[in-house]
Amino acid sequence: MKKAKRWLPIFFLALALLGFSVLGHEAQAQGKPIVIGAPLATAFLYGWDAERGIKLAVEEINAKGGVTVGKEKKPFKVEVIDTRDLEPGVPTSDALLVVEKLILEKNADFIVGGPVRSEAALAAMDLLSKYKKVSILTTGVLTPAYHKRVEAEYDKFKYCFRISGEVGWMVVGEFIPCLMDIKTKYGLNKLFIMIQDVAHARAGGDIVAKLATEKGWEVIGKEIYPTGTTDYSVGLMKAKKENAQVILIWMDMPESSILLKQWFDMKVPALPFGTIISAAEEPGFWKATEGKGEYALASVVNAGNSPSKATPWTMKFVEAYQKKWKLEPEGYGTSSSYMAVYTLKDAIERAGTLNSDAVVAALEKTDLMGVYGRIRFNPKNHQVIPSVDPNEGAVGTIFQWQAGKRVVVFPPKIAMGEVKLPPWMKK
Repeated sequence: MKKAKRWLPIFFLALALLGFSVLGHEAQAQGKPIVIGAPLATAFLYGWDAERGIKLAVEEINAKGGVTVGKEKKPFKVEVIDTRDLEPGVPTSDALLVVEKLILEKNADFIVGGPVRSEAALAAMDLLSKYKKVSILTTGVLTPAYHKRVEAEYDKFKYCFRISGEVGWMVVGEFIPCLMDIKTKYGLNKLFIMIQDVAHARAGGDIVAKLATEKGWEVIGKEIYPTGTTDYSVGLMKAKKENAQVILIWMDMPESSILLKQWFDMKVPALPFGTIISAAEEPGFWKATEGKGEYALASVVNAGNSPSKATPWTMKFVEAYQKKWKLEPEGYGTSSSYMAVYTLKDAIERAGTLNSDAVVAALEKTDLMGVYGRIRFNPKNHQVIPSVDPNEGAVGTIFQWQAGKRVVVFPPKIAMGEVKLPPWMKK
């Protein structure tokens, strides 16, 4: 009993120190929150996965004390509003109202995420300029027009950054090289193109067709489908009749999963190459198609959106995301949205202030090894600098569904396997 009494003071001292430590840790981030406004199409993959990526990063950062702004510690706070800009028929003006509401009513200090549709994001640039709000695009918006506009009118649009890929680089630096690898390995050279009737898909399909032709591919047909199409059998029969060997698919609508199920059922002897095919990106795609998505390729734009070992941070992110949301990172917009918050934190701490012009200057000097490679921005147009080497820049990812798993097959420096052909092609 006497021994127990002797240990009591030590026990209470330890308890007090522990309580002080915990309270002190919480106090570090008790300043006025830094509000991140996130305008996202939350009913769609490229919106909800971005929201989850942003919230995961904010949770991690706040748990470690928040953001150091000068001599003060501040937590991040996220405000998400649905832009609905991926829904058919929703006017661009609706997304602009969301951005303005985040700025004026939610008092957003920064904008991260969207708008998601290119047309809405381009229109929002004027609002961001008007209110001098730093924005980091992380999902959707693949058009080169975005960063070209920054470069053309830098003083007006200097507040606009994009930390994810864009279609110009993706076609030249990823899609065509991956096609050439397939051509070399398997001797394939006949390409059939199936695209969604939206601006980015039409433009992307045309660019791929032109460059692939220059590289020795024969483009034997093209089919364009309205958003929401649920039957692709006629186009697939054409591809089969013309002896297509690769079907290039560019669609960001969920109905593209039907295309792949029909491709499987019809045993079309052509490899489905989804440059942008949102349905095939999700971890649940395999179960949803009852395994009929086997052999489909898909680009998820940035590494980390499916498991790989691109950098030491990649699998840490994958595991943290899986722990919080109970599934692997879901597709395009996930790792870039997560990384944008850490990049913003880094810039704010180097700037020592929330002043927009100072944060812009700090973002332009960013050099951070992240989830999908080295994060740096072109100081003239604020586009993240891409590469096929994670030590040099932001790397993309093309994976193939193999035996129920998303296996990264491009670029070679981060590949986890090789492209395989369906057995009915080999015959």
